[in-house]
Amino acid sequence: MMQSRTHTCGELRIKDAGSKVTLAGWMENLREVGGSLGFAVIRDFYGTTQIVIETEEMMKAFKGINKESTVNVTGVVRERSSKNPKQPTGDIEVVPESVKVLGSCRYRELPFEINRSREADESARLKYRYLDLRNPEVKNNIILRCNVIAALRQAMSEHGFLEITTPILTASSPEGARDYLVPARKHPGKFYALPQAPQQFKQLLMVSGIDRYFQIAPCFRDEDARGDRSPGEFYQLDMEMAFASQEDVFAVLEDVLPPIFAKYGRYNRASGAPFMRIPFEEAMERYGTDKPDLRIDLTVRDASVLAESDFGPMKGQSVKAVVVPDFKESRKFIDKTLAAVEVQAGAKPYWFRVGDDGSIVGGIAKFVEPIKEQVINALGLKPGDFVALGCGSLSAARKTAGILVKTLGTAVPGHMDKEQYSFCWIVDFPMYEIGEESGELEFCHNPFSMPSGGLETLLKAERGEIDPLSITADQYDLVCNGVELSSGAVRNHDPEIMIKAFEMVRLGEDDVKAKFPAMYNAFCYGAPPHAGIAPGVDRMVMLLAGEESIREIIPFPMNKNAQDLMMGAPSEVTPAQLEELHIKIVKDEE
Repeated sequence: MMQSRTHTCGELRIKDAGSKVTLAGWMENLREVGGSLGFAVIRDFYGTTQIVIETEEMMKAFKGINKESTVNVTGVVRERSSKNPKQPTGDIEVVPESVKVLGSCRYRELPFEINRSREADESARLKYRYLDLRNPEVKNNIILRCNVIAALRQAMSEHGFLEITTPILTASSPEGARDYLVPARKHPGKFYALPQAPQQFKQLLMVSGIDRYFQIAPCFRDEDARGDRSPGEFYQLDMEMAFASQEDVFAVLEDVLPPIFAKYGRYNRASGAPFMRIPFEEAMERYGTDKPDLRIDLTVRDASVLAESDFGPMKGQSVKAVVVPDFKESRKFIDKTLAAVEVQAGAKPYWFRVGDDGSIVGGIAKFVEPIKEQVINALGLKPGDFVALGCGSLSAARKTAGILVKTLGTAVPGHMDKEQYSFCWIVDFPMYEIGEESGELEFCHNPFSMPSGGLETLLKAERGEIDPLSITADQYDLVCNGVELSSGAVRNHDPEIMIKAFEMVRLGEDDVKAKFPAMYNAFCYGAPPHAGIAPGVDRMVMLLAGEESIREIIPFPMNKNAQDLMMGAPSEVTPAQLEELHIKIVKDEE
């Protein structure tokens, strides 16, 4: 027996008919049928139960209670004459003997109807998130999140990993995003930083002799929101392994994730081990992205033959094609779809079709016709094929083609096996790139990654024997259904290799020591080779729930502007608080 209730609102069944029970929950609805007859619905965490009102006195009592008040109802269970097979408690109802208000809702008008809260304006949902979470559909996402995290913890423990928490207040370090800074009251002018990730701490745990580490780690990055990224904070399944290779990391996640996805996901199929391994360059060339959705059977083809046409935008440019066989869609569909692609890609896609008689029709057909045979042979075209094209620089053409693959694969029937979770590893990422702003060599991704080939590869680049841009890193991404779940790497644990890697981007030994003092010093005391990864928990649950926005699976999310509308954060603080922290607010001059 529980306080205020004998049963939950989702518990009673036909076997309980005749029993006297006490229920507690929120009054979801009251429907008057006429006279003294009516029906109330009581809802708690576990479900709903119908209360049948049959006396004037009881009707008066229920009518005096506002919806969403918490109530305590005592009565007798009986079999319903009109059953509801869609409801777990649909075979029974409770005839009340008494009703008591436990917590009054003082407002007749709610910000939104609870069971339709997902249709409400997002600002209202976030401001009244505690009401939004009463919606069973919203609440179920949070329950799913809890179950997935519990399953991840259990699986990691079974694989011999220790859950170790790492500091939240730490030092600022260059890790690719803006830090959240916290002023240090006892050290005027100095600041802590909230960790963008436990990267350095987990590597230091490897140096300290911990063999396998994990935690459900909170991470803090001052980044703009996206559909699959929440501003401010997020959580990841952070893990690291000593004396481990890339394949060791792959083996753990290929064993841990598929059962969880198959059990908790909207789809009951998930890739089994081993996941497909796709080199970065191949992914960009074949799928137009390093986050391919392998549920789609369309791929990118090289259409450089069209660079020889007289069509201005393609002449002398990189051209990539996406071929959709046996295409039956209308011109209206083509125009609408390609317009949407243009918005996403920031570049105009082009198209043509191969008629049933083998002729080139539609779109840029008149420019393709003079070199028709070369184009058909190069792309392996057949009558009925639709060809969508991206052009420009190599990166621009690939980007447009990648968006074409996703858009056409989703919109044209028969090209997407949607009801599954399709995993792959993207491997062999470039170690370096030319910075868009600096025009000089910069790290492409994680500076802590081991360059493939180690020190010898870096020395060859230093001597001019190989192009630094050809150096790949022992770095990998885990992708599922076109969503990047995680980046990971075999770590650069050798101080000599680390210094040489940073020298390639014009940072010397003193810079490394200054930026990463703890890690550099620790590595000088005998560091084991180690590797790790950190799949995003929020993104994982978003995929499992089948949601498009990550905010749907976070208990108390911020809005797109990194504001907590419910708590009023960020907020101003008092002058006394600022003075204590030795901080002065300087307003911008207009």
